[in-house]
Amino acid sequence: MAVLISPAATDALTSFLTHRAALAEASDNTLTAYRRDITDYLAFMTLHKGGPQGLGPLTNIGVPDMRSWMASERGDGLSARSLARKLSAVKSFYRWLSDREGFDPTAVLSTRAPKFQAKLPRPLAEDAAKAVLETVELQSQSDWVGARDTAVITLLYGCGLRISEALRLTGADVPLPVTLRILGKGNKERIVPVIDAARDAVDTYLRLCPYDIAPDTALFRGVRGAALGPRQVQKAMEQTRLQLGLPATATPHAMRHSFATHLLTAGGDLRAIQELLGHASLSTTQAYTQVDTARLMEVYNKTHPKA
Repeated sequence: MAVLISPAATDALTSFLTHRAALAEASDNTLTAYRRDITDYLAFMTLHKGGPQGLGPLTNIGVPDMRSWMASERGDGLSARSLARKLSAVKSFYRWLSDREGFDPTAVLSTRAPKFQAKLPRPLAEDAAKAVLETVELQSQSDWVGARDTAVITLLYGCGLRISEALRLTGADVPLPVTLRILGKGNKERIVPVIDAARDAVDTYLRLCPYDIAPDTALFRGVRGAALGPRQVQKAMEQTRLQLGLPATATPHAMRHSFATHLLTAGGDLRAIQELLGHASLSTTQAYTQVDTARLMEVYNKTHPKA
């Protein structure tokens, strides 16, 4: 059953999303998730409060209201992780709305997310990552497509790029320089060194690619000449892992995890790896690289001024 949300609440949500987009704080995917999650919340509160009544009911949400919403979501089968994501979106909306409308949002902002066990990434072993790079080109009957897929995967593993960052490269970025200036999540800029293997892989792709790569066009192309999408890279990785007998966790993004983990294993500095990955928090990098306690103590003992 469709729930009619008040025009005032709908307008507030639209203004909030416009605000976030204008500040470049969120990607398109994040904004889409915000819209979906906050709309679900507004729909629940509309029924919970007895129908659409403007912004008034939203500015008078109490702790029992939040508990009812969370219980309803869990009762519908929503996981603790997904509910935590929804709550984060709702809190962001309320911080903005309370500033605009001048009410106390404590009941919403103090609501605690349900506890859940963080799902750690699963990097590939070094020999498995090497096997992927050697095998991915064999998944296509076309030499240039195989070279393309190898180049993209090499950028993920060799430079730690996200798949979206690799696919945003243009003809203006080639030949690849010693370092790349990458615009990551939240428009955060970072400098990434380019290893010779990545440069060679891209050069090979360019020699074989049947399309002209102009400076203002996508570097990586699909078989019909349009900009390459992530699904084609994911499919090549799926076929590669099946051929090599690797688990389903061997995804393109796992190559980025592997980049970070293997650097750390080789003695890389955790904070330097944080910069290379574009993480805002060191704790994210720690989880990302599956740092164990022994490795952390080794880094601590080597670098702490009083150790």
